[in-house]
Amino acid sequence: MMLLGLSSRKFSNHLPDFIAVHAGDMIWAMMVYFGFRFLFIRKSLLLAGVLSILFSFGIEGSQLYQADWLNQLRDTTIGALILGKGFLFMDLIRYSSGILLACIIDTFFVWRSKGD
Repeated sequence: MMLLGLSSRKFSNHLPDFIAVHAGDMIWAMMVYFGFRFLFIRKSLLLAGVLSILFSFGIEGSQLYQADWLNQLRDTTIGALILGKGFLFMDLIRYSSGILLACIIDTFFVWRSKGD
């Protein structure tokens, strides 16, 4: 997911505009979801979804806090990738869409694995 997300940013000029604008945040949220699924593998998909929403919305909300030390951290590459730069309501929609898509993908694979 990290490679896909970074590629969506690096090669955005080769992607359709809609995908170039929205894919990075959706993929970031999908990565968060799959990270929680990895950490809590024996727990429900719902738990991973709720934790992902809380984490993603928390990170976005933290962008409303503009302390100097935090902005210096956000000015680094890793800080910008994890913490973002500034609050955008649209990011909340992108995160929600990415987590929903990850849940659908996850449900499909869980359902398939139980069918085997």
